[in-house]
Amino acid sequence: MYTVSIHKLKLQSERHIISGTTASNEQGHPGITRPKGLEGVSCESLTWQTLRSVWIIGAKERRSWVQGFPNKNFGFINNRTVCYPCGNYILFLDIETKKKTFLQCQAGQVGAFTTNGNTQVLAFSDRKLNPIIYIYSFPELNKLTELKGNAQLDYTLLALSFKGPYLASYSSIPEFVLSVWNWKENILLCSESQLGVTATSLSFNPMNWQQLCIVSESSITIWHIERNNDEHHLKQNPVKLPDEQGFMNADEGLFFPVFHNEDPYYGPDLPVSAIAGLVGDEAETFMPRNKMKPPVHPTDHSWTATSKVYVGCREGFVLAIDAQTLSISFLQQKPLPEYLCKILDVVSYARREVQKKKGGKPEDLQKPALFSMAFCNEGLYAAGTEGTLLFYHIKYGQYEMKICADISEPISSLVFSPDYTLLLLVTDQGTVYTYKPAHSGEAVKLLDACSSCFLAADFLTPGNKYCVSVTVSGEVQVWFLEDGTCLSKLNLDIEATAMACCPSSNSVALGTSRGQIYFLDVTNAEAPRVVHRIFLSKFPVLSLHYDQSGQFLIARATEGHIFILDSRPSKLFQVLGYVVLADEVLGLSVVSDFKNDLVEVMALVNVVEVQKARLEIFCLSSALTTDNDKYVNEQGVLNASAIKKQQYDLDCPLSSAVRLKDNLVYGYCTCAPFICRYHLSQENMLEDASAFLSEKRTPSNQFGSGFLCLSPNSQWLASVARDGVLFIYHISTMDILAQNHCHSYQGGGIRSMVFSLDGKFILVTGENDGTLVCLKWKEIKKTEDQEADSHWQSLLAVLNKCTSNENTVLKSMAEWQFDPESTSESLPEDTFKEAACKSSSVEVTEEDRNITSLYSASADDMSWMGQKIKKIITEENQRFAHQKEELQMGIKKLRKTIRKMMHENEQVPDIEKLEQQEFNLDLEEQEKTQAEADQKVDRVRNEIEMENLANRYLRDVIKHECWDAMCVKGCAIKCFHMAFDVKNYPLTERSEEELEALEKVLQLKNIETTDFKVQKKNTEIVCKPVLPKEGEKAEVMADDSASYSPIGSLSSQYGGDTSVLYPQWDLHTREQKINQIVLLKDIIYKVKTAFNEEFYAVAQLKEQEVARVKERNLRIRDILSQLGVQMKVWEPALTDDEIPERALTVQDSEIKAEKSLTQQEKEKAELLAKLEKERRDASTVLQIDNERLRALDDMMGGVLEIKREDILKMNVPPPPFISKSEDLWNEEERRLFREYETKVKELDEEKEEYRMELRQELKELEASIQETTQNFDETVCKLSERKVKFEMAIYQEELKILNLVYALLLDEELNAREAGLHNFLMKKEKEKIKSARAIQTTKKKIKAYLGTRETAIAEEKNLESGFAKEFADVPANLLDELHQLYKHRPKTPVTEMLLDTANPYKDCSGSAEDYKESLTLLMKAMDELDSSEHMPNGLDPSVWEHFCIARRNKMESEELVKWTAQTLAEMQAFLHRRMVENEKIESELKAIFQELTWLQEEKIKLQLNLIVQFLLKQGQVELKSAAIPDYTDAILINKSVVEDLNCSIMAQGEKKIASMVECKDFSKGIFKLEWQHRKMRMQIEDLKQKAQDIVTLPISKDRQLFLTELNYDSTIAQRISVLEQTLGTIDKLHKKNVKNCKKRIKELEKCISLKEQANYKLSLELKEMLVSVSERSNISKAADIRPVSEKIRKERYQEILKQKHLRNLVREEEEQVEILQAQVARLRSRTFPIL
Repeated sequence: MYTVSIHKLKLQSERHIISGTTASNEQGHPGITRPKGLEGVSCESLTWQTLRSVWIIGAKERRSWVQGFPNKNFGFINNRTVCYPCGNYILFLDIETKKKTFLQCQAGQVGAFTTNGNTQVLAFSDRKLNPIIYIYSFPELNKLTELKGNAQLDYTLLALSFKGPYLASYSSIPEFVLSVWNWKENILLCSESQLGVTATSLSFNPMNWQQLCIVSESSITIWHIERNNDEHHLKQNPVKLPDEQGFMNADEGLFFPVFHNEDPYYGPDLPVSAIAGLVGDEAETFMPRNKMKPPVHPTDHSWTATSKVYVGCREGFVLAIDAQTLSISFLQQKPLPEYLCKILDVVSYARREVQKKKGGKPEDLQKPALFSMAFCNEGLYAAGTEGTLLFYHIKYGQYEMKICADISEPISSLVFSPDYTLLLLVTDQGTVYTYKPAHSGEAVKLLDACSSCFLAADFLTPGNKYCVSVTVSGEVQVWFLEDGTCLSKLNLDIEATAMACCPSSNSVALGTSRGQIYFLDVTNAEAPRVVHRIFLSKFPVLSLHYDQSGQFLIARATEGHIFILDSRPSKLFQVLGYVVLADEVLGLSVVSDFKNDLVEVMALVNVVEVQKARLEIFCLSSALTTDNDKYVNEQGVLNASAIKKQQYDLDCPLSSAVRLKDNLVYGYCTCAPFICRYHLSQENMLEDASAFLSEKRTPSNQFGSGFLCLSPNSQWLASVARDGVLFIYHISTMDILAQNHCHSYQGGGIRSMVFSLDGKFILVTGENDGTLVCLKWKEIKKTEDQEADSHWQSLLAVLNKCTSNENTVLKSMAEWQFDPESTSESLPEDTFKEAACKSSSVEVTEEDRNITSLYSASADDMSWMGQKIKKIITEENQRFAHQKEELQMGIKKLRKTIRKMMHENEQVPDIEKLEQQEFNLDLEEQEKTQAEADQKVDRVRNEIEMENLANRYLRDVIKHECWDAMCVKGCAIKCFHMAFDVKNYPLTERSEEELEALEKVLQLKNIETTDFKVQKKNTEIVCKPVLPKEGEKAEVMADDSASYSPIGSLSSQYGGDTSVLYPQWDLHTREQKINQIVLLKDIIYKVKTAFNEEFYAVAQLKEQEVARVKERNLRIRDILSQLGVQMKVWEPALTDDEIPERALTVQDSEIKAEKSLTQQEKEKAELLAKLEKERRDASTVLQIDNERLRALDDMMGGVLEIKREDILKMNVPPPPFISKSEDLWNEEERRLFREYETKVKELDEEKEEYRMELRQELKELEASIQETTQNFDETVCKLSERKVKFEMAIYQEELKILNLVYALLLDEELNAREAGLHNFLMKKEKEKIKSARAIQTTKKKIKAYLGTRETAIAEEKNLESGFAKEFADVPANLLDELHQLYKHRPKTPVTEMLLDTANPYKDCSGSAEDYKESLTLLMKAMDELDSSEHMPNGLDPSVWEHFCIARRNKMESEELVKWTAQTLAEMQAFLHRRMVENEKIESELKAIFQELTWLQEEKIKLQLNLIVQFLLKQGQVELKSAAIPDYTDAILINKSVVEDLNCSIMAQGEKKIASMVECKDFSKGIFKLEWQHRKMRMQIEDLKQKAQDIVTLPISKDRQLFLTELNYDSTIAQRISVLEQTLGTIDKLHKKNVKNCKKRIKELEKCISLKEQANYKLSLELKEMLVSVSERSNISKAADIRPVSEKIRKERYQEILKQKHLRNLVREEEEQVEILQAQVARLRSRTFPIL
């Protein structure tokens, strides 16, 4: 039966679902279509995995299609079809019809790929874990087999043999295994690892399948497949390549030194490989760099018909390698005629000049680098990076080169068709050309390539005919939706970021990374064109969205910007405004409300502060397009009140969200694989009222980041993620309707997907696989189909109203001229500059600063936002035009005044001016001296320029090495009053490798520490820290100071954490020493960093002090100026040592020499000086002529308000009558004079008082400066003392590192040598064992096989000798004729492929495994000889038939003898090779054992001592006794070991007592809790019973009677009397029943006695019957009536089973009756509780 269940929906994405039959199949299942290619498969084998994408259930066939860009991996599957992998698919292209078909890899992305056009077989692997190799046939695309190897990650190369069922595979990291398969029998023949070799090409020898060639970037390996009967072995034969100059390197054995030079300090003399640290196979072939020359770099190879390999190299060589002897020869170019050499030189020169102009490396035509090769009968075709197809005619090691075609693109591979009539040229970009060697024409382009992947795809309105896609590089394609035909292409050459199709017109919007949106007219699908472009802003456009009505275009940009545009061409795609959100927008969801004429936009915002999602929802009304100024401000920002912005916080972080019309939101969760559903209502908010709680979480079967997409009818929800699987859910139930693995995780997953408007198509693009997949529904419910169709029709009814009009406008729009150097439409440059100048006087508010920052000063970068800002600036300029005119009038008036003053200055007599010429005495001598000086200046100038050039180069080198490479720059701090400074530690930035190593070591140390604690805890209780008593504090401090001695440094006191270090006496292993070095380096870095922190703190303190001193000096200068004292003020400043950055720049003040000026510069300087002087004179005249200023200066000293600081400048003006004589003064004047004297006296007193205050303040400021600077000098001195201690700690750690490095160096060299020898020894021992085992096994097999061969030969001879005997009755004349026919053999059959004369490998030899195939072909050829036409006349037909059979047997026997002979020869050759190898291995083993013995002795000598560093106090050491103890047998241990032991013992006792007390208290608590628990349980039971009683309390008739009857007691008494009477009656009846029961018992007892008597009689009868039964059984055995008895027994057994079954039914019925009776009784008791 079928294992496929009927599903609701299924997506079709398989190539081989092309045609099928709907007739009833062999199992009688009508209506189920079997796909083409699966007709021969049984129904039982069709599982879900087979039909996961093949789903046809009674529906009409429909195709899906796949489009993808080609890559470099191409192959011919037959003479007219090429194929190439693309993402999850393999695409097949018919060269003649250009039609494409595809095959999907169900496991994910296609990995390695190869074809065999001769057999029309293709092989490819997937890219999942433990990949599988699939073999398919063409054109049926039937899967022939699956090969499951041991590869873990991926296969990099596959190759099919030219003849035979053989496949070679090469896996990547970590195995690097070469495997050879027999794919027809699904057998792994052999495999071998080649670790670390990343192969670039792999191929079989077409002439001999037992030879393989693997080429990597630096090596070539020929593999021989050695066959030993049914065993296969791979033998590696590396080819030694020449160096880059074409010379072969000489072999020098450096693994075993000639002699050993012992040195007790520096260690033994070791080979270079051990010093280099090589222990593997590299140690055997290691060669020093000075003796090693880099080999050539192979690029491609090709086999010849003589089993040679032609190899192209990047250096331009063409190597010819003999696959058997591994000898290498160089192909030399045949000398050309002189005229051809001249022509070639001219062409080469022209090409070099062109390459130089293009900025590329010049190519040499005479020696080009070949990157692709293809061999044919005529010669060798090759090509390289120059894009030229070359033909090499090779003869006797020399070649003649001919240029066949030039495509001007680097060619990566050349592929011949199976019939060798067509050559395929594949470029680096993936463009494919075809070339016909027989016609010698130009190369014809077959496929275009694209340098990027698909970005997005969308459907053109109405969504059922065309679709549009765009690549990342800006190439737009229009596809026919039915079969995927590419109708047109348009390359915009931009970096595209988003694309969307407009529903209301056939326009396409394309967003770029520069913030631009291109609008394309696609009304003509075969000729798309750009009609408009809008430059929104500098922010990249992330996504584009249209509402369903096609009225608005919403563009999402970075930094939370969302732009709203009118999507209609009739409005010229007007920008309506934009919205700025607080955080980055992750996605948009647009919902159209046709009833209210609104468009609701939901933005998913990424809130960085919290792990939650936030939704921003705002509405757009149609009035926004008609009255735009009402809804936006001057800057174009939409008003928050107009768009009704709302905000919702969700409980989970989301990566994508979609919204429905009923406030339902579906989101793809980022922290877990869930699809969350939210209902934006108050009921679904959390308790804290801060976020909405999800109503439902649907688990997702996907992994990685993903997004959601909603169908146009809002009924289907699509979910895609990084795994490349598309899931479609039903929106109401969230059931999975369909899923499709259209892309893979290896290709980055799915980039975009979209539903068509009618919901019948889905477009999916991959992230990095360059694939566009179109999916169609294969089976869908009729109701859902009708619903989607009705929604589509209703939407079209709405859209058709404006679609035709908008398309008409779109067609009439002129094509926009694309200028690649321009990024936007700009305003005139003069207008822009004027606006920029005017903008300097405009005040910009704080809210507008973010917007104005986007405004560029370049006219070419004017965006829509920049135009808005410019408009605002222009309006402000117009608003303040009156004030500007007033300012301009004032400036003109001032200019007139200055000109008047200049004119007056010209009227001054010139007698006071001295001309320069008056001081010149000898003009001729002056000119002569000037000429000599000019020559000398020129010479010196040239010398200085060269010197400066050298100094600049030296400065750059020093700056790069000593400045740029430092993360902490070296600087110093100097004292204010002392010639003393302190420098910091310059530090280089630690690399990522160092940080990773440090982190790894720290983790390892923490693990070791934790492990040590756990082990210690398992053996003893860890002692708790005990606080020291007051009397013990001094001892503890002494112990702390002494604890630094075993550590060997004081780094812990100065910022280094020595707790992570290993004890010095525990550094026995190499890993510990290396980890210790890493930790010590980290400690040194931390110590230096700690000092630098203190250093920078002091440096910052000095900057503060200098700033304070400068601030105080300002006040001091002010005081001195007020006091009129001339005194030099001490001004501190930072030197170049403190600010080293200043040393890199030269100030003008540092240049002591006078600057040399040219004559023009001198004239310009004089003119500027003259203008400056005139300006100063004019300003002076202006001040003099200004009456207002002079009056203010005369009356109030030039100021309007008198300050206290100006009191020293104040004077009391004398009265005007002071010039009169005192006798002439009247009383009023005398009174005024007295007042004048009083004022003068008071002013003098105030002046003197103010002077005293200033002097006191001056002293305080000077004292404060002196005190603060001296305090800083003391701080610097303390810092210097600290640095000495830091230096001490650093030197101590560095000494440790040196000792450890020295020990590691010796240990590493010895270990490397020992490991290298052991590795070499193990390898040789394994080879020895393997060789001996192979020899022994082969000998046994040969011995056994000789018997098989002898048997075959004997049978063949018997058939030959027995011919006459077998046909003895045939007449003699006929017998001779039959004997001749008996020896006659047909011609050797050949396949049709080998008859092709164009194939250079037509004479290829088969293998021993082709025996069955050749025998089959031979038997087919015998059919003609067995016909009656060849029968001799007069021969009986029966004899002829017998003769034909005998001849066939003879031929089979002959073929068997030939096959056994071939197999035996292979086995003997295999044995001979193994014996030669065995002898060579024995001689190598002796040399290894001698070297190992010497090495072990040296290693033991050098590993006895351990260097330990101690800190000792300086001074003398006194001993109590004169004798010095003998420490030869002493062991150095840590003091903490004994202290820890004592502490642990004390802690054991304290903890034991504490645990006993705790156990006692705990047991008391347990008893108390148990009592309380029992008490509470009883209370719970009581309360439950009471609650149950309350719940089950019925309102009976008694209670009703008690509530209704007035005389309740009398009623109860009456009832009691009635019940008593009833009880009496019941007692009487009971006594009567008891009497009857006793009577019945007596009767039963009598029956029992009778039954016992009857049973006794039956027992006697049973004994007699048993006797008779035994007698009858003996009789039956003798009579053999078992069949009859068996039949009777079975019938009786069936009757017994039937009775038993009936009894069980009766018992079950009785139980049911009892249960029903019990239920009736229970119901009766509930209904009538009194009874």
